[in-house]
Amino acid sequence: MDWVEKYRPAHLADIVGNSTAVRQMAEWAKTWTRKSRPLLLYGKPGIGKTSSAWALANDMGWDVIELNASDQRTAAVIERIAGGGSTTASLTGASHKLIVIDEADNLQGTADRGGAKAIVDCINRAQQPMILIANDLYGLSPEIRNRSEPVQFKAVQARTIVPRLKYLCSAEKVICSDTALRVIAESAEGDIRSAVNMLYASAIGRTTLDDDGVHTSQKDERVSIFTLITALFGRTHDGELMRLSREVEDTPETIEQWVEGSVHLIPDLSGTELAYRCLSRADEYLGYTYRRQYHTLWRYATAIMLLGFADAAGGKGLHTRIMPPERWRRMSTAKRQKSIRISTLNKVAALMHIPQNTLREQYLGTVSLLIEHDPAGFARDLSFDADQLNFFLSDRARSGAIIKALVQEEKEREKALQKERENTSRDEKKRKTGPAPEPPKEEPAVPEAGITPAEPVEKKPPAKTQSTLFDGF
Repeated sequence: MDWVEKYRPAHLADIVGNSTAVRQMAEWAKTWTRKSRPLLLYGKPGIGKTSSAWALANDMGWDVIELNASDQRTAAVIERIAGGGSTTASLTGASHKLIVIDEADNLQGTADRGGAKAIVDCINRAQQPMILIANDLYGLSPEIRNRSEPVQFKAVQARTIVPRLKYLCSAEKVICSDTALRVIAESAEGDIRSAVNMLYASAIGRTTLDDDGVHTSQKDERVSIFTLITALFGRTHDGELMRLSREVEDTPETIEQWVEGSVHLIPDLSGTELAYRCLSRADEYLGYTYRRQYHTLWRYATAIMLLGFADAAGGKGLHTRIMPPERWRRMSTAKRQKSIRISTLNKVAALMHIPQNTLREQYLGTVSLLIEHDPAGFARDLSFDADQLNFFLSDRARSGAIIKALVQEEKEREKALQKERENTSRDEKKRKTGPAPEPPKEEPAVPEAGITPAEPVEKKPPAKTQSTLFDGF
């Protein structure tokens, strides 16, 4: 067994680093009620988010139901596993069941279709504690973020990782120098899981580790696209720019989109013009690459794009935040609108028992007029959310207000039903047991006129007799 699993922390006190986040989790668990919001643990991978969730459950004596990225996380699966688990009691006698949804920001593709909405439904109806885990806080939908209590996990400092590595070496009877442990801790860049894996890989088949024994097992350091963009605006040598481009994991087309999204950061118009000329020429080479399947042209496209852009930027440095390409935001918005349109038309087409194409081409105008006349009724019957209702009303504020009112109405109905069930259960219990009979009241004796009441005669206890075997017959 690898050391990450073998020495996974069993209690919150064993978690390395992130003491503030651990305290938040412990306080949340101790004060948890059905009205408490779920926790949202976010931060870079490998810093203890999932281990903390399991350690919390162990400390509290809770069962755990976990869904991660390796599971199929469609709406039906989440509803069956997490949704059902969040509303039912534990079969093992535990006071609660902790619902853990790992990599909640990685719900994508057909395998996870409807998963995000199902998570929102689980949060709204949960009667058990729930923890969501994500690497990117803003990779989650706003509906999930607004319904959760965020807890940030930060990268673990190297000086905090070193004592943990020393403990592992001691437990495994491996002698490792302090310098080697420090090299591993610094190479992990705050990722304690990576640090443990590097130590484990270095120690396989060895009982002693020195500096030379850990260099080949260091973390594979990749250059991020942000490093490359920053270098383009600095006085970076041409050879260094090409080296950075090779170490970035993105393809030349993706790099081109990032570079194109940074053109507006060039302060002068002449530089902007030169940057666009270089980008357009690089784009031609990328087109030749795909049309002719001659991938050697990638080198020319990358060189023209990066070296030309760096010349246009003038080496004046970058003093603002690097943002993703604007076209990505527009594409994401268009994709989301298409998804809303398809899901909305599917609901209406299913109600009318006609194909979606027929609905869109022949009846969409009529249906829009009907929904405009009674939006709340249609939203209630078809389970529309605010975006789906807005598809017909084209008024986001009005759609949001209608859906909010329907949600409040549903909550009031649930409360009324719950109260009615409690009253029925109470009446049924009274009917079965019946009222307890009251003991008869004794009338006080009234003395006759002229007669003084005698003193009460003290009763003597019956004489004790010796028990025999025949007393039971």
